[in-house]
Amino acid sequence: MQLLIGNRNYSSWSLRPWLFLRMSGVAFDTRRIPLYAEGSKAEILKYSPSGKVPLLIDGDLHVWDSLAICEYAIDRFSLSRAWPEDRAERAEARSIVAEMHSGFTALRSQLSMNCRRVPAVAKFDEAAAADIERIDAIWTTCRHRFSKRGPGLFGEWSLVDAFYAPVVLRFDRYRLPCSQLARDYQDNVLALPAMQEWIEAARLEKEILPQFEV
Repeated sequence: MQLLIGNRNYSSWSLRPWLFLRMSGVAFDTRRIPLYAEGSKAEILKYSPSGKVPLLIDGDLHVWDSLAICEYAIDRFSLSRAWPEDRAERAEARSIVAEMHSGFTALRSQLSMNCRRVPAVAKFDEAAAADIERIDAIWTTCRHRFSKRGPGLFGEWSLVDAFYAPVVLRFDRYRLPCSQLARDYQDNVLALPAMQEWIEAARLEKEILPQFEV
């Protein structure tokens, strides 16, 4: 299998399936297509009908959208630990992932993921502040309930953690306000070997995209 991704430094949606596949022990190759470079859109369109990354290629099958890629991998490799085992907890975890997948637009638009950014406070408006408060509440509530089971939001690492990993980077790089439980969770995610691998690769990239530099 091959996973097409964008710039590691900026492409939060690329990080999600990449991290999930790595955490799940799935074997795949990574191909990076720098975004907003000359010819990059045409190159992506050769493989992705949406014209966007990430995209997973498995033989003749092309799967686009980060959540669809992860769900395909769950089915393809019977990844039983991708979601919590308990039915009620699994429903809650799916709700939290869906909220990330479709929401928090103010935070995402105003405070872009930037792995290379020197940590420092940045300005944001009330809409982004509401997003930050909601994310802090999710992390705090989950860690209060499940921290004895393991380092993830639901104890063991799961798809939920992969989806919130880019937000962890935002909280760290922009020094966003949060509870101590939420801060401890951020430390857990940042300490993951796969996260460290991604961040180090992002630091080696040469592209600078001014629209994502806050």
